[in-house]
Amino acid sequence: MSVRKGTYALFIILERDETISIGARGPHLFRAGTYCYVGSAMAGLDQRLGRHLAREKKLKWHIDHLTTRCACSEAWESYPDFIPECDLAHAVESLGGEPEMDGFGCSDCTCRTHLFRVSEKVKEDVLARCVLERHF
Repeated sequence: MSVRKGTYALFIILERDETISIGARGPHLFRAGTYCYVGSAMAGLDQRLGRHLAREKKLKWHIDHLTTRCACSEAWESYPDFIPECDLAHAVESLGGEPEMDGFGCSDCTCRTHLFRVSEKVKEDVLARCVLERHF
């Protein structure tokens, strides 16, 4: 079986305000609400999304600090004709996503961030305009 490659949007819900330390970036106050994290998985989309959705894991990436503390999360994928990761991040912001933390999840590109605070309407717009499919 071939390895699926693609990009994704991970939506994470925090039920309460919480200060969370993000590795070397240090502590950051995350307000209760929904966040959208944009990423890519060129070495295995299913494995990456499975890891992100798991509650128990060793902290490796910035996003792990949120996914181990959130109330719930869901993954939406851009596959097989995927939107490049940075283009997807720019789309989330242009549709109203509020950049949450500079440098989050984007150490290998020039984007400001790959983490955005989103309203339900922004989430719906991202899913519709970027034609993302729910990952199960």
